[in-house]
Amino acid sequence: MQRLEHLEHLDKHLVDELARVARETVRDELRAQARGQRRRAALYAGAGAAALYAGAAVSLAVGLALALVLPDWAAALITAVILGALALALRGAARPTASGTVPAQATAPGGRSVPVPPVPSAPPTAGVVPPRPDSDPDASHRRD
Repeated sequence: MQRLEHLEHLDKHLVDELARVARETVRDELRAQARGQRRRAALYAGAGAAALYAGAAVSLAVGLALALVLPDWAAALITAVILGALALALRGAARPTASGTVPAQATAPGGRSVPVPPVPSAPPTAGVVPPRPDSDPDASHRRD
């Protein structure tokens, strides 16, 4: 009996050791993945900031070029209208395709395309049965 209790203690110790090693391995793997994702996010942020400054420089150049032939206030106004139209076009491009339909294909994180299930045109209704268009709800209560 003493021998079995000793084995149970060894089993418990072995399970605890395996759990600790698994936790450390998973923690190290997640730390390495997070380090790579942080670097990628910092590079995207830097690219976004550079693009923002490049856009500002282009809009300034457009405004200065227009100011050569127009009054300054008109050049600034035309530049603002151009930037507003560009913002509307980009917003429209970011929205789903016509009338809220979803494209037939989507891109998975690996770069391969995967099918997307169709989206119903109306929201689901729970426990509600729509009336038939050819039936009159009061017809069952009337006598002819």
